[in-house]
Amino acid sequence: MAERIIKLPDVGEGVAEAELVEWHVSVGDLVREDMVLAAVMTGKATVEIPSPVEGEVTWRHGEVGDVIPTGTVILKIKTAGAEDEEEPEAEIPASQPVSLSMEPKQEPAAEKPKLAPDIAPLRVAAAPKTAGVPHGAPRAEGEKPLGSPAVRLRAKEAGIDLRQVSGTGPAGRITHEDLDAYLGRENGPGMAARLQPNKNIEEIKVVGMRRRIAEKMALAKSRIPHITYVEEVDMTALEELRARMNASLKPGKPKLTILPFLMRVMVKAVAEQPGINAHFDDEAGVIRQFGGVHIGIAAQTPAGLVVPVVKHAEARDIFDCAREMARLSDAAKNGTAQREELTGSTITISSLGAMGGIVSTPVINHPEVAIVGVNKLAIRPHWDGTQFVPRKMMNLSSSFDHRVVDGWDAATFVQRLKALLETPALIFVDE
Repeated sequence: MAERIIKLPDVGEGVAEAELVEWHVSVGDLVREDMVLAAVMTGKATVEIPSPVEGEVTWRHGEVGDVIPTGTVILKIKTAGAEDEEEPEAEIPASQPVSLSMEPKQEPAAEKPKLAPDIAPLRVAAAPKTAGVPHGAPRAEGEKPLGSPAVRLRAKEAGIDLRQVSGTGPAGRITHEDLDAYLGRENGPGMAARLQPNKNIEEIKVVGMRRRIAEKMALAKSRIPHITYVEEVDMTALEELRARMNASLKPGKPKLTILPFLMRVMVKAVAEQPGINAHFDDEAGVIRQFGGVHIGIAAQTPAGLVVPVVKHAEARDIFDCAREMARLSDAAKNGTAQREELTGSTITISSLGAMGGIVSTPVINHPEVAIVGVNKLAIRPHWDGTQFVPRKMMNLSSSFDHRVVDGWDAATFVQRLKALLETPALIFVDE
C-alpha cells in the first residue's frame, strides 16, 4: 500500500493562500479519481480540488473557514500503489470558469460511494397533546380549582376560567402543562406550540462568499466617509420610449430594461466629471481617473452578492450594454463567471428592481468613489405647475466618497443623470 499526499494547489496567479470553504470527504471515506475532495475560495471565486487517485482518506488538515497557504498538505490518501507519492501542484488556467456555488456537485447515484455518515434528521418538538382534554366543566359545580399563584396569574392574564381546565397534578391541581393543553384545544391544533417562547440559538460560521462580502463591506464603511444624495426622476418619457423600442425589436436584439439606458447616461455624465469614474488609493494618496467606463452591476446570486463588470461601456450602444449585462448576470447566477468578469469596475450600479424601495444608502464598492442606487419605479402624483398629474417616478440614491467628491460635485453628477433620463432623446445625441 502507498500513501498519496495532496497539497493545496496554486489556485491563481499571485494568490498565496485560499480559504477552505467546504470539505467533501472525511477521514475513512473511499474516493475515486476526479472526485471532488474540497472547495477553496480566493477573492469571490470558488475552486474545487479533485482527487488524482482512488483510495481511502487517512488524514486531512484544516477546518472550514481556515485560510491555508498554497503548497500546504491538506490530505493523505492510502492507495494500492507500491510506494508513497506526492501529488504535483495543479495549475488552474486564468481563463478557466470557476464556480460560485457553495453546493457540492451531484454524483450519479449508481457510481457514488459512501462518503460520510448520513446526517441525522432534525428533531422537531411535537405540540402538546390535547386529545385527552375533556370538553365542558371538568369538576363538580362549586368545586374550587387548585393551582399555584403563578398558574392563577397566567390564567388571569390569558382570560381563562380555571373552572373549565382539567388538572393533572396531585389532588387535581392545575399545572402549566394543563394550561398549555387547554390553550391548544381552544385555539386550534398547534396554536399552543406556536405561542411558546423559542429559546433556540443557532451559530452560523461566516465563511466563503459571506466572509468575503463581510470583509468588503467592513473595509468600505470603515475607510470611506459616505455622502448619499437622493433625487427623484420622472421616468415617464423614457418608459414610453423603452416600450416602443421593445415592441419593434429586430431578431437578435435583446430586450431593454432601465439599466442599459442608465449605463449610457452614466457614460455621458462621467465624461463631464471624470473625477467620478475613479479609484482612490488612500494608502498611496493617489486618485486614479479612468478613461474607460467599466460599470459594475451588483447582482444577488445563490452564493451571495457579486458584481459582474460591463467593460468599456463608453464603446457600447444601448443594445450592446443590455446584451453584455444579461450575459454577465446569467454567468454570475449559474456560477460560470470568470475572475476577470468580476473585477475591474470603476463605478457601480446597485438595483433591487421592484423591491428597490423609496430610498436606499448603497455602500461604495471600494476603492471606487461612487455608486448609483436605483429605487423602484412607481406611479406617483407629480405637480406640473398647474395641477397634479400621474407620472412614472423613480428615485436615484447615490453614494460618494466625501474625501474626494464634494457635495456640489455629487449633486451636479446626479442632476445630469436626471436631466438625461427625463429627456431620453439626449441619450442618443453625440455631443
